[in-house]
Amino acid sequence: MATAAASKPLTVPQVCDELGISRSTFYEWRAKRRAPKCITLPNGSLRVRRTELDRWLDDREDAA
Repeated sequence: MATAAASKPLTVPQVCDELGISRSTFYEWRAKRRAPKCITLPNGSLRVRRTELDRWLDDREDAA
C-alpha cells in the first residue's frame, strides 16, 4: 500500500535534484517537450507525479 508521501507529486526542484540537472535544463526540456508530463497548479506551480517520472525514465532506458 502506497504511503501519502509516496503519492505526493514532486516539485520541480525535487525532480531536478533527482535527475542531477539544473532548473534551466528542466525548463528547456519542457519547452522542447522532452520533460516528464507536469501538472500545473492553479497558482502556476508545476508538479510531476512519481509514476510519471518513473515511466519517463523507463522510456529512456538503454536496451544495451
